[in-house]
Amino acid sequence: MVMIKVLTDTTIYIKDGKIADHGESLVIEKGCYAVPGFIDEHTHGGYGIDVMDTDYEGLRNLTNKLPGEGVTAFLPTTMTASLKKIREAIDNTLKVKNHNDNNESDGAEIIGLHLEGPFINKKYKGAQAENYILTPDSEIMKELIKHSHNNIKKVTYAPELDNKFEFIKCLTNNNIIPSVGHSDGTFSQIEIAVEKGLSSVTHFHNGQSPHHHREPGVVTAGFTFDELGVEIICDGIHLHKDTIKAVYKIKGREKIILITDSMEAKGLKDGEYKLGGQKVIKIGNEARLEDTTLAGSCLTMIDAVKNIIKFTGCTLEDAVTMASTNPARNLNILHRKGSLDKGKDCDIVILDNKYNIVKTLCKGKVVFENR
Repeated sequence: MVMIKVLTDTTIYIKDGKIADHGESLVIEKGCYAVPGFIDEHTHGGYGIDVMDTDYEGLRNLTNKLPGEGVTAFLPTTMTASLKKIREAIDNTLKVKNHNDNNESDGAEIIGLHLEGPFINKKYKGAQAENYILTPDSEIMKELIKHSHNNIKKVTYAPELDNKFEFIKCLTNNNIIPSVGHSDGTFSQIEIAVEKGLSSVTHFHNGQSPHHHREPGVVTAGFTFDELGVEIICDGIHLHKDTIKAVYKIKGREKIILITDSMEAKGLKDGEYKLGGQKVIKIGNEARLEDTTLAGSCLTMIDAVKNIIKFTGCTLEDAVTMASTNPARNLNILHRKGSLDKGKDCDIVILDNKYNIVKTLCKGKVVFENR
């Protein structure tokens, strides 16, 4: 277990983009807090950018926008679409990732990709395009992995459709996180998938078979199995605040990952937008398809952090564990991100005493400052 530190009234030293014993000094004033940068492992876009648009400049702009909400690393997340479109989204993401990795970047680091679909259950398709949904197919998955040059880090799928468990075997053999989502799985089906390596629940409670006292489904399994970490969209819309309180009480801070599941309309005025090519209407903080189905969120990570504290009464340290440390562990990058330990990337968010962002650093460089 990593003991998360929130620092105040101190000095952090930076050398070669890492937290160090000496070097350039970053003074944390009394009344402010330094926390490790947030990691969003489930976002479809924001600020007018949709990952599925395959827009190179757009995705680069997204990497520059995300530090404004405290995000210093993320997984661009695809939608259920044609395989051709998914490959194009993978290609575009890799171009931006490679550019940022090889140059001095002004934004959040792309860790890899999260594929949400197309291997899901039509019954719980949510805002996913039904005509492109596929049965889990390990051969198609292997091709996508090869196409991505092993940059797919997480896949959301329906385990109950993986009859011979070849799909999950393909994922685990390639160090990809298998996550149940958009699934009608029964408790017993999820139990078997957990034995095969299932380790995550995508946007817990949303797009999955619910808790029922006689027919327990994905939600009951998510509560029951310690092996399952759970994503939550902490906007008070996708989950009622008291449901979030219950999730926190049962799963605890070590098994919750805060995500945004955000889409193009985040940060923009009310109006019509798109999510994976589908028309979405934003009113206030809600984004819905024309049939009123929730279509991603307009949540920022800093608001997710503030909300989890407000809804559950947890500490800032607890909230940061869920926004930074847990996703770093989940993505197998805890050796370089997710805490303020010496030797790690200097990805730091400075907060004021109301937890508003003062500035964000990515690998020691100030990339956002709230003036």
